[in-house]
Amino acid sequence: MDESANKNIIYLDNAATSWPKPEEVYKAVCDAMRFTGNASRSGHRLALEADRLVYQTRKLLATFFRVGDPAQVVFTKNCTEALNVALKGLLKTGDHAITTSMEHNSVLRPLTSLQKRGVEVTIVEADSTGYVAPEKVAEAIKPNTKLIAVIHASNVFGTIMPIEEIGKVAHEHGVLFMVDGAQTAGIVPIDMERCFIDVLCIPGHKGLMGPAGTGALLVKEGVNVDPFIEGGTGSLSESTEQPSFMPDRLESGTQNIPGIAGLRAGLEYINSLSLDTILHHEQELTGMFLDGLQQLHGVTVYGPRDLSRMVGVISISIDGKDPSQVSNILDQEYGIATRPGLQCAPLAHKSVGTFPIGTVRFSVGWFNSKEDIEATLDALKEITRR
Repeated sequence: MDESANKNIIYLDNAATSWPKPEEVYKAVCDAMRFTGNASRSGHRLALEADRLVYQTRKLLATFFRVGDPAQVVFTKNCTEALNVALKGLLKTGDHAITTSMEHNSVLRPLTSLQKRGVEVTIVEADSTGYVAPEKVAEAIKPNTKLIAVIHASNVFGTIMPIEEIGKVAHEHGVLFMVDGAQTAGIVPIDMERCFIDVLCIPGHKGLMGPAGTGALLVKEGVNVDPFIEGGTGSLSESTEQPSFMPDRLESGTQNIPGIAGLRAGLEYINSLSLDTILHHEQELTGMFLDGLQQLHGVTVYGPRDLSRMVGVISISIDGKDPSQVSNILDQEYGIATRPGLQCAPLAHKSVGTFPIGTVRFSVGWFNSKEDIEATLDALKEITRR
């Protein structure tokens, strides 16, 4: 697709990946491909430039999410990999884990796999808006509970979970707390210290505005995660054993240097704006969209509908129309990009009552405008009249 065709797209699928990226991100990726080598593998100028770039990005992430030491930041290829590394590196046979019905399959599938290896799992049910009460999480704790894993905001309904309160529950019971920040990193502030977060998993390509193939696992000092992959790290090359220190313990193989460069540029772009500015913009568009949807006949909106309790992710259904059909019409006839179906979160749809058909998901981003929302509402009005 050429650049002129891209300009005609109204992109409302930012929950999958943000688009477009800031121009600084595109440039940073290109420059890294041209002017850097392999990090931690040599002492020549291209390798050293890669080392510098990687460390600067670690430091930005450590500050951004308040993990402390930049060495506690581990680069992954996406949030799914970070979640798998954490879950499979923390939970052992006989352990008990608590999660929620709002989780993405990136949490549910690894936990299902771990159940076959003797890990006990409790799924706390959300209410009809997708909200999980901290008290319910507390009630599920057992003597062998090792980990509480919670999504920060639903990728289907936008519902924000009370992670500070749940983190306090985990802390008071001596249980590790892991947060999936896929839908909030770069949009909603996440303070690992204040929220008692031991492990934070994030994508680089969504709210942080980096390129695809980037993500990170942030681990509080003192929390030991067993390696998921072992291999070359550029350190302790004389030993056949994996290094025990961070981040090398969890980071093997050649890193995605161009991707990390783009992620750094995305972080710097966000810092130049401020999270408050980004969140306010997305809430304004979300509120405008919710108000417009209320005027349409035959449209059901799911989730909290309260801007203080949600990110810019809205799921709807239209009476008598399949979500995939609606999404296809929006794309083919109006140039509007959305996501239909179950959005990789089957239990979330069961909690809210939209399983097995699913919904049409609209997700706003920094580069959307009021004109985008107006055009989308006009398109939906025409579709409902058919």
